[in-house]
Amino acid sequence: MKKILLVCAAGMSTSLLVEKMKAHAKEIGEEIDIEALSISEASDKIAHVDIVMLGPQVRYQEKQIKEMADGRIPVTVIDMMDYGKMDGAAVLTKALATIH
Repeated sequence: MKKILLVCAAGMSTSLLVEKMKAHAKEIGEEIDIEALSISEASDKIAHVDIVMLGPQVRYQEKQIKEMADGRIPVTVIDMMDYGKMDGAAVLTKALATIH
């Protein structure tokens, strides 16, 4: 099972995106665990996920998250258009392409 961590300012704005990503994963038969957390909460989880995806509103913290990931876990910023449209399918597709 792949584990995806979405990071945003408070961990709340991405909850709808998480639900849409989970729905798409179910449609395509992909077993996946997706969680949305704030930056402060994310530090404890980073070592246990396959990819960290940052919400566009916290892209300025990409360097800090990459340091936490220690080069072992990919860190990407969610495309602003995909995020704005809450396009769970597009975000999940990019996550899976990055970790496969």
